[in-house]
Amino acid sequence: MKRIRLIDIPKISDPDGRGNLSVVEKDILPFSIKRVYYLYDVPSDSTRGGHAHKELQQFLIPLSGSFDVVVDDGHRRKTITLNRPYKGLFIPNGIWRELENFSAGAVCLSLVSAEYSEEDYIREYADFKKYVENN
Repeated sequence: MKRIRLIDIPKISDPDGRGNLSVVEKDILPFSIKRVYYLYDVPSDSTRGGHAHKELQQFLIPLSGSFDVVVDDGHRRKTITLNRPYKGLFIPNGIWRELENFSAGAVCLSLVSAEYSEEDYIREYADFKKYVENN
């Protein structure tokens, strides 16, 4: 759980009150970005995620609205609410994750360290527990 962390994204406020701008550059993340995707129009009673990755690392940013990220290292579970577009959540490999409680209009941006590979996914929680025991 110690490797999971919130990371501040630089927020640049316009002095004339025209809004804010945030930038994710390579020195903010502990990995190079290989893929970008986003979740939107998720019903509030739906859950996304529900898997872990063997190698892939992930950085989640709530571009709009809010949602909860439940992270689990096989021993402990923790819920982190994301609701500020200038704070993202770094999830390293070997962590089970579930996204839930999406607010209306929530958009979750995901920056990841690898291209899609089905072999990298652990999709069953029982398999994840075995993976944790063996690694």
